[in-house]
Amino acid sequence: MGDLRPVPHPLPEPLIELVAERFRVLGEPMRIKLLDRLSEGQASVTELQEALGASQQNVSKHLGILHAAGMVSRTKRGNHTLYEISDPSVFELCDQVCGGLRRRLRELDALLPGDGGPVGPAPVRRAPTARRAG
Repeated sequence: MGDLRPVPHPLPEPLIELVAERFRVLGEPMRIKLLDRLSEGQASVTELQEALGASQQNVSKHLGILHAAGMVSRTKRGNHTLYEISDPSVFELCDQVCGGLRRRLRELDALLPGDGGPVGPAPVRRAPTARRAG
């Protein structure tokens, strides 16, 4: 279970910097994808690369940042390095953000006229094209 001590208010400047750094680490879509894939279990760079359709360099770079932030750990197995989640609290934050997004989408949906369906991009309408005589 997490630390149950109350967070001081106003927040001390060093704590503000640490919180901001955590959000910067999580502010990159590729890192969110890596964490999401690693939530299924440990994986090598090659497995992550294949699962995400990203380059080895890109995956390695972002794994390095996640590792430095203490969110993932790595273990050497022969010629491979396996990565896994080392701080599962990151998923609590993701769950909070997703819940907030769901609430916001429902609020926006309630404001829009229409069938009450989910909010999404407007359909693309194309002009009719002339048929060629064949």
